[in-house]
Amino acid sequence: MFNINQRAPIYDPEAVQPMRDELLFVGFEEATTPQKVEDLIAEQKDKTVFVVINSVCGCAAGSARPAAAQALQNNIIPDKLVTVFAGQDREAVDHLRNKYLSNIPPSSPFMALFKNGEIVYTLPRHHIEGRDAEDIANELQTLFDKQCSAKGPSVSPDKYAELVHAVMCGSKIPLNRN
Repeated sequence: MFNINQRAPIYDPEAVQPMRDELLFVGFEEATTPQKVEDLIAEQKDKTVFVVINSVCGCAAGSARPAAAQALQNNIIPDKLVTVFAGQDREAVDHLRNKYLSNIPPSSPFMALFKNGEIVYTLPRHHIEGRDAEDIANELQTLFDKQCSAKGPSVSPDKYAELVHAVMCGSKIPLNRN
C-alpha cells in the first residue's frame, strides 16, 4: 500500500538491498512500518525477540550483520528475529526508538533482545565499533543460552555457508534521488 506521508529513504533502496538480504537470509523478518514493528515486537508471552537496527555504516558491514548471522548458528536462539533499517524504514525505526527504546540514545547499528515485550539486553553502536564479528557473536550466543529457548540454528550450516556478507559502507552508497 502506498503511503503519501512516508518519508523517503536516505540511500538508494536498490543499493542497500544486499544489506537487507544478509539478515533476511539467516531468518530475520523486516519491520518496515510502525504497525509491523508492533506486530513483531509487542509483548509476546514467554517469547524472546531479537531486534537488529541495520545500517549502511562500516561497523554494520564489518561487525554487526556478520555477528548477528553467526550468533544464530547457536543451538539456542530467540523465538523471533526482527530487523529495521535506519535511514530506510524511517517511520518504523522512529516507532521502535520512541516506543520501545525511549530511554536509550539512538544508534545504528543496534541490537536488542526483548522478552515478554521488555528489553533484557542492548548492544549499541559504541559497543559494536572496533570489535570483530566473532567476539560479538560469542557475546550474543552466551546471551541466547541464558535468555532464549528456541532451537537453533536459524538456518542450516550448509545454507549459512552460502551467505555472502554485504561489506559496502555508507560512504559508497548513492543517496536516494526519488
